[in-house]
Amino acid sequence: MIPVMLNVAMIILALAMLACLFRLLKGPTRSDRVAALDTIGIHVLAMITVFSMLLDTQDFIEVILVIGILTFIGTTALARYIERGAVIEDGGNPNDR
Repeated sequence: MIPVMLNVAMIILALAMLACLFRLLKGPTRSDRVAALDTIGIHVLAMITVFSMLLDTQDFIEVILVIGILTFIGTTALARYIERGAVIEDGGNPNDR
């Protein structure tokens, strides 16, 4: 019963990821695209977690952590780029600090 439920969860996550991919490609604004990209990263994490549960192993925990950190850093960098136009500032204007 549990493997069937986990397979259904994988299918639902895959469909949700396709919906986010559509929003990523057709999003009217850049912030919609950033949100869709972040959601795709979360879905990847969830799919790896469900896959790990299907295989009954804990070998993917490091992969899940690395993808989570990279998703957070990428979303933060994209949001900063949208807000300020640059990810890393040169520090020339003291009012920006």
